[in-house]
Amino acid sequence: MRLDKAILAKYPDFSRSRIEGLIKAGFVAVNGVIAVKAGQETRETDEIAVTIPPPVPAEPVAEDIALCVVYEDDDLLVIDKAAGMVVHPAPGHFTGTLVNALLHHCPELPGIGGVARPGIVHRLDQWTSGLMVVAKSQKAMENLVKAFASHKNVEKTYIAICHGHPGLDAGRIENLIGRHPVDRKRMAVVERGGKNAITNWRVIARKDAYSAVECRIETGRTHQIRVHMASLGCPVIGDAVYGKSRLDKQLYPIPRRQMLHAWKLRLWHPVRNEQMEFVANIPEDMEVYL
Repeated sequence: MRLDKAILAKYPDFSRSRIEGLIKAGFVAVNGVIAVKAGQETRETDEIAVTIPPPVPAEPVAEDIALCVVYEDDDLLVIDKAAGMVVHPAPGHFTGTLVNALLHHCPELPGIGGVARPGIVHRLDQWTSGLMVVAKSQKAMENLVKAFASHKNVEKTYIAICHGHPGLDAGRIENLIGRHPVDRKRMAVVERGGKNAITNWRVIARKDAYSAVECRIETGRTHQIRVHMASLGCPVIGDAVYGKSRLDKQLYPIPRRQMLHAWKLRLWHPVRNEQMEFVANIPEDMEVYL
């Protein structure tokens, strides 16, 4: 029986998402070994231990965590997020997130755009570094959400260091991205049922075994660049989900995270209606490959 189904039999009131969250956060062990996959097979004789974590606070709390502030005014905050920082509290990450840091940095932030994710307009993966915009006023929140949702007047450019070399120097990928048909934690290029995803890419450096690629995205689908570069046969170095760990281990230094950085951001100020552009320097752990 699958592990998640075995847990559901033991805890019938648990939802599938809660079970997956417990497994992902390391709260489930099979025969004393921490489980990593909801779909792993179990036997009737296996000892399955589930640790129920303490209740999550109704509201995230402020924490004195350093932020790299690129720009700030009364309505807007632009930060250079460090790789490894989770954007908002979630199972397994109830503290130490960007939201916890923002609440300390901006005492006026609670309530802007909601209680759980105040000020958050868009997200970056935990292991992606770079530029993020935070709304500090309700008017800025409303206008930024509309801009990011419509993908108008917002231009996001990333740097990705990828295994191998694309066949061309530049290109445009436009297809549908949706949940992987088998592994629901992954995204994939799909024929139907997904959302339109557009990435414009160009190679900016070629090394013996890898390439540095500039990716300008016209949409913001989950894992978009990582899925698109993998679809070219050039997955992002250090990507634990879509990458090639065997090739990662042949690099020096061995990457400790996915080599993806939100490099440039161009947008219109949500209140003053003037165009702004920001750049976040490529971090050292990526610079070593360039």
